[in-house]
Amino acid sequence: MSLIPRLMALCLAALLSCGTAMAQPDSNIGGSTSSTAAAPVPEPTVAELREQLTKITASADSNEDMRKLLAQISNIGTQADKFVAARASELADLNARLGELGNPPAAGVTEDPDITRQRTRLTKERNALDADIRLARLLSIDVRQRAAELVTQRRELFEAQITERAASPLTGEFWRDLEAAWPNDLTRLKAMVASLRDGLAQAMQEGTRIALIGALILALLLAVLGNWVAEHLLTRIAARLLPAGRLRRSLLVIAIVASHVLLVAAAAHGFVRVLEEYATWEPQARKAMRSMAQALVFMAFVIGLGRGLLATRRPSWRLPPIPDAMATRLAPLPWLVAMVAALAWAPVEINALVEASFAAVVATHVLTALMLTALVGAVLRRLRPLRADTPDADPPERPMWVGLLVACIGILMLAIWVLVALGYVALASFLASQLTWSGIVAAAFYVLFKFADDVFMAGVSSRSTFGQRLQKSFGLAPQTLDQAATVLSGLSRVGLFFYMLIALAAPLGTGPSEVFQRSGKFGTGVKVGEFQLVPGAILSAIAVAVIGFIVLRVFKRWLSRSYLPSTQFEPGMQSSITTLLGYVGGILVVAFALSALGIGIERIAWVASALSVGIGFGLQAIVQNFISGLILLAEQPVKVGDWVVLGTTEGDVRRINVRATEIQLGDRSTLIVPNSEFITKTVRNMTLANAEGRVLIRLPMPMTTDAQRVRELILEACRAHEGVLETPAPSLTLEGVEGGLLIFQAIAYVPSPRLAGGVRSDLLFTILERMRVERIELVPYAAIPPPVAAGETGPVAAA
Repeated sequence: MSLIPRLMALCLAALLSCGTAMAQPDSNIGGSTSSTAAAPVPEPTVAELREQLTKITASADSNEDMRKLLAQISNIGTQADKFVAARASELADLNARLGELGNPPAAGVTEDPDITRQRTRLTKERNALDADIRLARLLSIDVRQRAAELVTQRRELFEAQITERAASPLTGEFWRDLEAAWPNDLTRLKAMVASLRDGLAQAMQEGTRIALIGALILALLLAVLGNWVAEHLLTRIAARLLPAGRLRRSLLVIAIVASHVLLVAAAAHGFVRVLEEYATWEPQARKAMRSMAQALVFMAFVIGLGRGLLATRRPSWRLPPIPDAMATRLAPLPWLVAMVAALAWAPVEINALVEASFAAVVATHVLTALMLTALVGAVLRRLRPLRADTPDADPPERPMWVGLLVACIGILMLAIWVLVALGYVALASFLASQLTWSGIVAAAFYVLFKFADDVFMAGVSSRSTFGQRLQKSFGLAPQTLDQAATVLSGLSRVGLFFYMLIALAAPLGTGPSEVFQRSGKFGTGVKVGEFQLVPGAILSAIAVAVIGFIVLRVFKRWLSRSYLPSTQFEPGMQSSITTLLGYVGGILVVAFALSALGIGIERIAWVASALSVGIGFGLQAIVQNFISGLILLAEQPVKVGDWVVLGTTEGDVRRINVRATEIQLGDRSTLIVPNSEFITKTVRNMTLANAEGRVLIRLPMPMTTDAQRVRELILEACRAHEGVLETPAPSLTLEGVEGGLLIFQAIAYVPSPRLAGGVRSDLLFTILERMRVERIELVPYAAIPPPVAAGETGPVAAA
């Protein structure tokens, strides 16, 4: 399996599908060169497609025959799918027209004969069309089954061929077979060279020579000078238009690779198209030219990837952490890899074109294995002395995984040489090609991994410009954006890792088309139990969840900032409405996301019923708190902003969640109370019916005290304080005589219970100061009797 056809899988995965599309050769190799448009071919019927599928044989002797059969079967399946798609709308129209006519009348009821005839005709057409669609769908299923069988046979054929043993190049039998087959192979090779020479001589005639030379010069300028100009222009554009950071470095590497592939593909295939226009070529010669153009595209991809990664002229733009000395030493490697891979591919392609002998094929396998292992050895040798060039006395220690990787590569190279010596040349050639291909795939997907990470970190994280706009527009926390960027980056790299595995598996007896056919089958879904997990549905569910929660957040912000403040609801009621609608909206978004994932309501109900036993035994407290939270939000016995007393705890209700309520205490700490406490226990809401607070002060005085003067002094202090309300007015009562002491009790009202403590302290300072001025004596602490009222804890109390 050559390296060149694998370019399609890698380029498509690396977002270079446009370049590889230009590199695809025309499938009609042996067709006429005439540009006359063919007459439109009538669309085949289902019966004709079924007949074509029946005529296709169930097996093939060679890999090329198997590939042709797969292409024919795939074409039949495509036509069957097109037939179903085209007839679906017609069937819907017929059903709609029959629905307008209504059902046939009951027995004994007359109907207009025209309507009866029209219904009969439409019913007949609908049944015939429905039968054709069902047959086409059945044909599509048969096509997929037949294709799967052929793929299995093809893989078995590949495994049988790759493990076949031939004569070892260390034995004389190998060289004798090659010598015996050489005359016939040379004759076929000369015939192909002669056909190329004849076509070139025809194209270089007097009338077309100048145009052909001009096309060649233009192709060379486009491939060489065009890439140089494009690289410099891309660097300047990236420096001017893109913000500084990692994103423009990875984006520049992808742009450089794309420019190399596109320009070289346009130059190579454009010149081949000019040659085809100016001469008549044999099918073998035409295929050879297109294969050479495809090889140039592959070389451009490898060289562009290497230049973009090493960036020897732009050290600050270098994507991998490579020192300048290392990058300079590695600069020739992309050219070396491209040229050696092309040279290793050339004999394989020539053997296929001239239908070379088995001895030539065996020799080609030997040559490929030796050349590619020599290439890998040269790369490792080029990397080895770099550690000695570090200016530090102690060079940095190489990571363990690097050493293990190098050891595995060395063992694999040794195994390839042993296989060549034993005669398993096909397996050795395959392993050498796979080793080289893996290095190219790893380099390409390294760029893609970096690009995926840079896109989300530069576009979604809180440090990016777009992320800061998201913070201002939706009120998102910086940590939320950073977490979202990390999760999106991880998901994208998981998807890229999946396609990297597919690209690495490309040489395993398959081509690029089958690789993407595998990924397409994976995209149709993976069944886990009774659930069908479809990657497209997973992405749709994620998109629905993200968009749904963003819309829900915008709606809640509009509700809390624009609409509800214009209503007559209290602030606590507004907060409760916003929270309750947020819970309802969150449940709807989750339901829509599960529906997009393919999990219907009936399955959710089944899961809920299955969990009911666990909820009944292990989750009673959680369910109780959840229901209590809904009751609190609906009935409003406690609202956000209320001052509540729960047992020995009192404070402000700051937030009512679905499970617990947050209460801010006087020391600014937060107490989290389960919602069930507010439903099952006695709660004192100081602001439920009246938001005013009360200040209560009890003062014991001697019997000789001027009670009237004390009354005037305390009331004046209460009226003078700006925090005390005028209505209800402050009051002072003489509670009685206890233990030979007069007990005075003053009550004042403040706008909120939260102000009671501060106002009480101010009043006490003021009253004590005035009593000192008026020379009114207080009772020593030891003479103070215990309070009579329940709940009072001393001579001074406030509520």
